[in-house]
Amino acid sequence: MPILLFLFLAVPLVEIYLLIEVGSRIGALPTVALVVGTAVLGAALLRHQGLATLGRARSSLDQGELPAVELLEGVALLLGGALLLTPGFVTDAFGFLCLVPALRRALIARLAQRLIVERLQPRDPSGPRTIEGEFRRED
Repeated sequence: MPILLFLFLAVPLVEIYLLIEVGSRIGALPTVALVVGTAVLGAALLRHQGLATLGRARSSLDQGELPAVELLEGVALLLGGALLLTPGFVTDAFGFLCLVPALRRALIARLAQRLIVERLQPRDPSGPRTIEGEFRRED
C-alpha cells in the first residue's frame, strides 16, 4: 500500500516536471501535440493488439483450451491503454512497453512464475498451522 501511495504522488510530479521541461525546449503547442499524438498512436496500437489478442483467445476456446495467457495479455493491454491515455511522457513510455508483445509476454510469464512460487512456498517459514479438535452438535 505505501508503494501505491508513493506512485500516486510521484508520477504526477514527474509528469508535470517533464511537461514543463519539454514545453520550455520545444514550445507549448508542440508539447501538447506530442502528448495528443502519443495518445492517438497508442489508441490505434491498442486496438490492433487487442483485436489480435481477442482472436487468439477465441482460437484457444475453439480448440477447447483455457485462454489464460490471452486473458492476462488483455489485462496488460488494458493497463497499457490507461497509461497511454494519461497525459504525460513517463506514463506513455510504460504504456507503449505494455503494447510490445515480447515484453508483455515476458512480464506475464515473470508475474505468473512469481505468483506460483509464492503459492507453493508460503512466506511464513513455520508453514501453515493446523488445529485439530473434536466437536459435538447440540440442538
